[in-house]
Amino acid sequence: MRDKRLLIVAAILMTTFLGFGIIIPVMPEIIKATDPVGFEKHTGYMLAVYSAVSFVLSPYWGGLSDRIGRRPIILIGVVGFAASFLLFGLASGNITLMYLSRVLGGLFSGAVTSVIVAYVADITAKEERTKGMAVVGMSIGMGFTFGPAFGGFLSLISLEAPFFAASILALITFLLALLKLKESLKPEQRRTAKAGPRVSRWTAFTGPLKYLYILAFFVTFTLAGLEATLQIFGMQRFAVTPLQVGILFFVCGLVGALIQGGVVRRRVKKGEEPKYIAIGLILSAAGFFMLLAAHSLWWATLSLAVFGAGNAMIRPCVTSLITQKTTVGQGVASGLSSSMDSLGRIAGPLFGTFLFTVSMGLPYISGGVLCIAALLLLARFRRLVDQSESEQTAAQEV
Repeated sequence: MRDKRLLIVAAILMTTFLGFGIIIPVMPEIIKATDPVGFEKHTGYMLAVYSAVSFVLSPYWGGLSDRIGRRPIILIGVVGFAASFLLFGLASGNITLMYLSRVLGGLFSGAVTSVIVAYVADITAKEERTKGMAVVGMSIGMGFTFGPAFGGFLSLISLEAPFFAASILALITFLLALLKLKESLKPEQRRTAKAGPRVSRWTAFTGPLKYLYILAFFVTFTLAGLEATLQIFGMQRFAVTPLQVGILFFVCGLVGALIQGGVVRRRVKKGEEPKYIAIGLILSAAGFFMLLAAHSLWWATLSLAVFGAGNAMIRPCVTSLITQKTTVGQGVASGLSSSMDSLGRIAGPLFGTFLFTVSMGLPYISGGVLCIAALLLLARFRRLVDQSESEQTAAQEV
C-alpha cells in the first residue's frame, strides 16, 4: 500500500516537472518575439519572480497542509500549475500576462513540491525515509531530463505549443491525483497542528538543522549559477549550439536520476546520509573544476555527468535528514526546504552571471569552492548531532 502511494506521488511529480521542463527551450524565444529589445532582461526577471514568489509562499502551503491535510493542497497546486502554463501560452504579445503567469506558477509550485515531500515523510518510516526522498528526487530529475527534449520537438509546431502541452499534462496529473491519491495525514494528527499557534518557517531553522538548510541553499545556488552561464560559456569556448546544451543537461539529468534510483534508493541506510552527502559534495566540486578545462563538447559532457552524480547524492540525503531530525511539523520543515531552494534559484543566476562578466571561469571556481566549504557545514551538523545524542544518553542513564 505504501509503495503504491509512493509510485502515485512519483507519477504526479514526474508529469508536473515534465511539463515544467517542456517550456525551458522556448520561453526565451516567445519572450523575444514579444519584446526583441529587452527579452534578455525579461527572461531573467521572469525566472527570478517565479522563484521569489515560491520562496515566500512555500512555507505557507506546508503549514496549511499540516492543518487541513496534504491531498487538497496538492490538488490545488496542480490545477494552479495548469492555469499558469495555459496563461503563458495565451499571452503571446502581452508581456504583462507573461509576468502574471510566472507569478501564478511560483504561487502554486510550493503547493506541489514541498507538500509532496511532506506527504512522502508521512508515509515512510525513518529507516525508509532516504529511499522515499530518492524517489522524489528521481521523479523531478526525470521530468527535467526529458521535458526540454519534448519542448524542443513541440516548438516545431509553434512556440506556444509546449505551454499548452504542459497545461494538459498538469490536468492529467490532477485527474490522477484526484482518483488515486489518498490522504496521508490522519485527522488526529491534524488536530494537533490546528490546536497550536501558526508556526513560522524559521522555527525549523534552529539547532543542527540550520547547517543543513544552509548547505541545501549552497547546492541550489551553485547549480542555478551553472544553469545560467553554461550556454554562454560553451558558446565562447567551443561554439556550442542550443541542441548541444540540451544534450548536456539531458546527460546530467539522466545520470542524476540513475544515481538516485540505483544508488541512493538501494544503498543508503538510515544514519549513512552524511557520508553520501560528503561524497556528493566532493563529486560536485570535481565537476565544477573539470568544467574549467572544457574546450570540447565531450569534456563538458563528462564534467556535467560527474557534477550530476554528486548533486543527485546530496539532495535526497539532505531532505531525508531534515525530515528525520525536525522538531516542527513536516509541512513547515519541507516548506522551509523549498524556500531555501527557491532562494538559491533567485540569487544563483544573478551572482553567476555577474561573476561570468568578471571572468569566464569564475562561476565554476566559486561553485567548486562553495561545495568544499559545505563540507565544513556538514561536519558542524554531525558534531552537534553527536553531542546532542550523547547528552540524551547520559540523561537517560541518570
